[in-house]
Amino acid sequence: MLQLGFVSAILADFRIDHVLRFAAEHRFRCVEVMCWPTDNSDTRRYAGVTHIDVDNLDVPYIQKLIRETGVRISGLGYYPNPLDPDPEKAEFYREHLKKVIRAAVKLGVPVVNTFIGRNSALSITENLKLYAEHWPAIVRVAEECNVKIGIENCPMWFTDDEWPGGKNLATTPAVWDRLFEIIPSPTLGLNYDPSHLIWQMMDEVKPIYEYRERLHHIHLKDAKLYRDRLDRVGIMANPLDYHAPKLPGLGDVRWREFFAALTDVRYRGPVCIEVEDKAFERDITDVQTSILTARNYLSQFLVL
Repeated sequence: MLQLGFVSAILADFRIDHVLRFAAEHRFRCVEVMCWPTDNSDTRRYAGVTHIDVDNLDVPYIQKLIRETGVRISGLGYYPNPLDPDPEKAEFYREHLKKVIRAAVKLGVPVVNTFIGRNSALSITENLKLYAEHWPAIVRVAEECNVKIGIENCPMWFTDDEWPGGKNLATTPAVWDRLFEIIPSPTLGLNYDPSHLIWQMMDEVKPIYEYRERLHHIHLKDAKLYRDRLDRVGIMANPLDYHAPKLPGLGDVRWREFFAALTDVRYRGPVCIEVEDKAFERDITDVQTSILTARNYLSQFLVL
């Protein structure tokens, strides 16, 4: 059975106890919990959220909350740029990611979700060299802890400072193949989000079949492609000039085909709503409404 949850970043102003109790009250089975450093300076939207502080990990308290609410933690999330062109920042991000992995095993959480990272000024070939240099050590820690790593396939190219290549290398099946060839460990897989293939003009269902063994976690987010804008600015423009993240069901993802594919490949893991829809950001009521609206739409494919 698929386990419906949501990504905790959307409830950034609340503590972990509130997040899990909200999930329980509204029939969610799991939550992906954000684990950014508490002194994080990342001001990017949805970044810098700390619902579990891995530097001051209170395992008994979190396990007590899980027992009381009946809501499991599907994965721990930390999404920096581990291949940042600033070597000091990159090293800090990689070391904190290792801390999150070690926290996951202590909490009994099976997956840590993150980005590969990227130096946006370098080519894919040059970034693959950076990946081959820095990522084996991270994967070794995950293997030792028996924790899977789910790489979200978001290009992280939405603002001018992320131009021209974005801040995450793992954007397409062609790149995923190279990543898995360089590090063949089954520990490394995907936190698959179909929305990012929509604005890249790619098939968002086919990868489910092609990477069925690498699906470690799933994000449920939609994307609306505005064809009139695209006709005016073209694919070389900033992607937000021609598309917008939307709640599931309000964009162009083919959700019936998407869930049919997940059942075809016998995926039985978490599927977590990720809310980044600006139409639902007026206040906390809007935010909570967005989570429940997405839940209501997705309930046709799931047993809640």
